[in-house]
Amino acid sequence: MKLAVVTAGLSVPSSTRLLADRLAAATVAAAAAAASEPVSVSVVELRDIALDVTKNLLTGFPSPALRSAISTVVGADALIVVTPVFTAGYSGLFKSFFDVLDADSLAGKPVLLGATGGTERHSLVLDYQLRPLFGYLKADPVATGVYAASSDWGSGEGALQRRIEKAGAELASLAAGRPPATGEPEFVPFDQLLAGAGE
Repeated sequence: MKLAVVTAGLSVPSSTRLLADRLAAATVAAAAAAASEPVSVSVVELRDIALDVTKNLLTGFPSPALRSAISTVVGADALIVVTPVFTAGYSGLFKSFFDVLDADSLAGKPVLLGATGGTERHSLVLDYQLRPLFGYLKADPVATGVYAASSDWGSGEGALQRRIEKAGAELASLAAGRPPATGEPEFVPFDQLLAGAGE
């Protein structure tokens, strides 16, 4: 199975890239536990091709680097996408990259949605911006998206890791053509999320 990871973090190191790597590791581990085929992982760092994306939007001609990134994403069996949240929405670079893809190039492709931000209040970006975007692109998002706020990277890593493992297992199952394993969903009331509870 070919797994492509698209990460739109701008800094180095980046919490967006960290989340993307952990989601990929969880997916690979879930696939291995299910004794499915080996998983090869390719990472597309959008910050490295930001100028190429902009030039393509202006001219309609992809550079070799952008063409390679598009080929990696379109040719993958499954996709992990992670964006930082800026001004209550996904990053412009993230959206611009998916704007240059052909409208049907992700049709039916399993995709795991992820986002990072400074506060838990932006977690709805997964359901109100990313799902509609990938629905329009005819992709097949897994049920569990993963949002990581700044507070998740310290004492909250236990809850974050459980969400990562659940989402990775769903992506591995969907990519292998198996129904995702059922289990009790982890529900944390929104007021507890805002208070930093639920870890």
